[in-house]
Amino acid sequence: MDSYPDLSRTSRRNYICSVKRCCKWAVKQGHLDASPVEHLEAPGADHRETMLTVEEYEQLLELVRDQSLRDLIVVTWETGCRPQESLRVEARHLDLKNRRWVFPKSEAKGKKKPRVIYLPEAAIEITRRRFEQFPTGRLFRNSQGNRWTKDAVNCAFDRLRVRMVQKLEVGQPENVKRLIAEMIPQLDPHRMVDGKPVPKTKEKLREEARRKVLAKLASEHVPRDSLYALRHTWATRALQTGLDGLTVAILMGHSDPSTLARVYQHLSHQPEHLLQQAQRATGG
Repeated sequence: MDSYPDLSRTSRRNYICSVKRCCKWAVKQGHLDASPVEHLEAPGADHRETMLTVEEYEQLLELVRDQSLRDLIVVTWETGCRPQESLRVEARHLDLKNRRWVFPKSEAKGKKKPRVIYLPEAAIEITRRRFEQFPTGRLFRNSQGNRWTKDAVNCAFDRLRVRMVQKLEVGQPENVKRLIAEMIPQLDPHRMVDGKPVPKTKEKLREEARRKVLAKLASEHVPRDSLYALRHTWATRALQTGLDGLTVAILMGHSDPSTLARVYQHLSHQPEHLLQQAQRATGG
């Protein structure tokens, strides 16, 4: 880790936790007498409060070309469900009469009680349509009919991020062309084939440089969206509209309502919202 000085706090934490977990397993299996990193302290993770406005959400949807990805995004925005829930929901989990998904206790997070997700109008329309298309198995699949994975969804959001930066001034063709020309000399001109270096073609170098330039511009100028950011936004909007915390916690599937207060304490920094709530409390 010390050889990577640019690692973020979160990455360093994840690396340390992974190594400690492996050593702990080795001790349990008898491969080590004691873990050499047992007392190594991991730094706290950076807290990312990614949230979309309605306008940003609409801009995001404008960039989505794949209907299967659009369905996944809209359902998450409308329900505030966990990514692991929308990615794993199957036809057998549907309760169309009561407009909800029901995960049995054995499949719910924590495995303490069933997880119920209620479906507003847009979400139930998508659910019914996908149930007609996939009456068994996973409801949300990609355009090839394969189940969505977490990594595939993250890659799809990265592509949307690149499309967004291409709409900005920094992503205009003239600027990108100049940055590509500056990037090409920094690339390795060879690639390994069967253990031997083979020169890259000019086209390959240019395409590699283009990908790196757009990715760099995207990371610098466009926030990274995700399904979890949509869930986070749903909870924030629900609280801002006056929905009580207990109801929000139940709809989000929190077993402990205090989790809501810890995760969404950023609302305490919004004086307009708190003033409105204070006025409601006094009938003002």
